[in-house]
Amino acid sequence: MSDLGKRLGNLLLFAVLATGLVGAAFLTGFGVAWGMTARAPHALPTTPTTAAPAAPPRDLQEAFDVFWEAWKLVQEEYYGEIPSPQTVAYGAIRGALQTLGDPYTSFIEPKIARILEEDASGQFEGIGAMVRMNRDNKLEIVRVFEGSPAQKAGLRAGDLVIEVDGQSIVGYSIYEAVALIRGPAGTSVTLTIERPGQRDPIRVTVTRARITIPVVEARMLPEGIAYLRLFDFSAQATRQLRDQLRSLLAQNPHGLILDLRDNPGGFLDQAIQVADLFLDEGIVAYERMKDGEERVFRSKSGDPGEKIPMVVLVNAGSASASEIVAGALQDRGRALLVGERTFGKGSVQLSHTLSDGSELRVTIARWFTPKNRAIHGEGLNPDVEVKVEPGAEAGGADPQLQRAVEVLLQGR
Repeated sequence: MSDLGKRLGNLLLFAVLATGLVGAAFLTGFGVAWGMTARAPHALPTTPTTAAPAAPPRDLQEAFDVFWEAWKLVQEEYYGEIPSPQTVAYGAIRGALQTLGDPYTSFIEPKIARILEEDASGQFEGIGAMVRMNRDNKLEIVRVFEGSPAQKAGLRAGDLVIEVDGQSIVGYSIYEAVALIRGPAGTSVTLTIERPGQRDPIRVTVTRARITIPVVEARMLPEGIAYLRLFDFSAQATRQLRDQLRSLLAQNPHGLILDLRDNPGGFLDQAIQVADLFLDEGIVAYERMKDGEERVFRSKSGDPGEKIPMVVLVNAGSASASEIVAGALQDRGRALLVGERTFGKGSVQLSHTLSDGSELRVTIARWFTPKNRAIHGEGLNPDVEVKVEPGAEAGGADPQLQRAVEVLLQGR
């Protein structure tokens, strides 16, 4: 075997076999995995794998013989430049993970891992928009932050980004697309946009800035109803939501709307604590492992939001931790869901930091509501369905919010 083959062998065995292969980004990374519902705060589920790996099973070593047989022929015969060992190793890892048929068990290169870590910190440099990969595998802007460079440049929810600085991103992963759009504050990026209702693509140049990601939006609606919107389940979600909830309750509202639309999820502990703000004692969710082991997560009595009438807004962008909270409130009879069917991301990933700074996220469990409804692949159906066409937000109307107000004031 050549030196390249030997180096690739070491990389492959360390990065693929030794890691076990066992289970919405902000511009930013919404939809990266539709919210990595981590089992604990970020430092806890991250497992460095820097120790020397155990030798892989013999049958697996033998199965990989054909890989080296094929790669040797590529080295000898390929008319073109051979990629670096690292590039080939990363490609091999991705290919191996694809055989699992689970899009949430994923490999993340060091550059992208740093972007995701930046998202978790609540600050980044970019354009100030939330994006996802839509059903057609195109990068869709689902929210533009108030006062952000993206808003000032005229970008809207529903816009589809097809090029970045003249480079097509069709077929790119969301990680790769976000990496191109992100950049130092003060620099500019030109996006080619497909916009619903417009025949031809348009080009928009945005000057990047330092962005602070908002977690909670709170206000009193004219009808005397408290409105809370939670944008993600990051480490400060419960604290910020509790503070805003207390402030709104002091104004004696008639009811409360919790808006979880386009919330991609986040940390499990935050999902349980947020649900607990509105629930008395009882079950919030079940976690079930592949070996049948089960963990039960419960709420306790005594929190400020347990009595006020409430409605939860959801849509196809409500995923992961959002579905845990919405499912608990729906099953326990605490709130009606208004809007559209949720995404259906009910699996939990454990994140491992590898020796080169890359990450491996492995699906280790699935989530079920208090009534034992499966979330994964199913989603949650709203009690009151209100559909909204893509890009409708640009007109200023919000029929889902209006319907939620009606439900609270008039009943279902």
